[in-house]
Amino acid sequence: MNLSPLVFSGIAATLLAGILSAPACLAGESVPSGYASAARAHGIPADIFYAVALTESGKVVDRYRTRRPWPWTLNVGGKGYFYASREDAHRALRRFLAQGKRSIDIGLMQVNWRWHRDKLGDPWQALDPDHNLQVGARILASCYRERRDRWDAVGCYHAPNNRKFARRYRRNVAAHWRRITRRG
Repeated sequence: MNLSPLVFSGIAATLLAGILSAPACLAGESVPSGYASAARAHGIPADIFYAVALTESGKVVDRYRTRRPWPWTLNVGGKGYFYASREDAHRALRRFLAQGKRSIDIGLMQVNWRWHRDKLGDPWQALDPDHNLQVGARILASCYRERRDRWDAVGCYHAPNNRKFARRYRRNVAAHWRRITRRG
C-alpha cells in the first residue's frame, strides 16, 4: 500500500497522540497499552519493560515535567537527539548512516543498529513505534532466558558484556520502576 505523505502524517500523528496521551504511569497508574501488549507477547513484566523505555528514550513532554518515552529518538556516539516527527528522525538516521555511523540507538527502546539491524529492518521500520517495542521486548526476553533473573536481564539489555555499565543501568531502570509501581 502506498500512502500519500498527508495520509501517512495523519496516521503518524494519531499514533503519537496515543503514545503521549497514554496514562502518565506515575505512581500507581497502569502501563500504557502498547508497552503492556509487547511485554505480554514476549513474557516479560510490563512495568519493568516500561521502566526500560523511560530510561532509554524518556523525554519531558509538558510543563508538568511529565516524562514519557519518545519514539523519534536517536543516540549517536552517546549524544541523544529528539526529533519532532518520524520523518525528521528518519532523515537524520539516514544522514548518520550515510556518514558511516553504525552504532546508533533508535526509537522508543533505543535498539542499536549495529547489533540488531537484522531485527530492526530498514531505517523507516526501525522508527515504527510498535515494531521498535516488539524488537526491544524480544531482546529483553532473550536476556531473561539467558540470565534467569529480571534485573540481570535489564542490565543485559543495555550492556550484556559489561557488568559495571549493566549495574549502573539497572539502578536507573529500578528508579523508574519504583516510581511506576510505588515501591521503595
